[in-house]
Amino acid sequence: MNEELLATFDEQGNRTGAAPRDEVHRLGLWHETFHCWFVRRDAGGLMIYLQLRSLHKRDYAGLLDITAAGHLLADETVVDGVCEVQEELGIAVDFDQLKPLGVIPYQMDTAGFIDRERAHVFVYENHYALSEFTPQQEEVAGIVQARFADFRSFITGGSSKLHVEGFRVEGDGERIVLDEQVEFSQLVPHEREYYMRVIEGIEVLYG
Repeated sequence: MNEELLATFDEQGNRTGAAPRDEVHRLGLWHETFHCWFVRRDAGGLMIYLQLRSLHKRDYAGLLDITAAGHLLADETVVDGVCEVQEELGIAVDFDQLKPLGVIPYQMDTAGFIDRERAHVFVYENHYALSEFTPQQEEVAGIVQARFADFRSFITGGSSKLHVEGFRVEGDGERIVLDEQVEFSQLVPHEREYYMRVIEGIEVLYG
């Protein structure tokens, strides 16, 4: 199997070449990703969806994360990123149904892993029931939703816990209902600035 090649960029967003994925993260090279946040409007206000990362993931296993996301390979365009939604969540979404929030550069540095992303961020207004999500278990262990206003307070430090509801898929395929309070340590540690730009973008769209 050929190693994935990612396009690389300088800090200004100019393409500099391509490199294997492991090298990109080892050297901290800027690269492109696709992020899609699901939201839903109901009588009580706006909801936002988070995926529960699989325990088999090499990075941030078992933490809550962006609804669907993935790397863009060197020969892919941002339109190709919509495939991540189908692959990870089992939900068919057309690119023209997505609302763009722009490119958000950010980085996460941990021991032996430097993630510098130019994230192409989108919002999708979801009309599917949770029962219709079929997560790719190697990548996604479950899906939860939270009140958007509560999520904002959680990210800004106004609340120490976030109430989420959804499900987790066991190894045998059984779905376990989730209804719990989670702490910030259970969220993938994207920069708060990244989360705030997403939140403020969603507020512009749905405010």
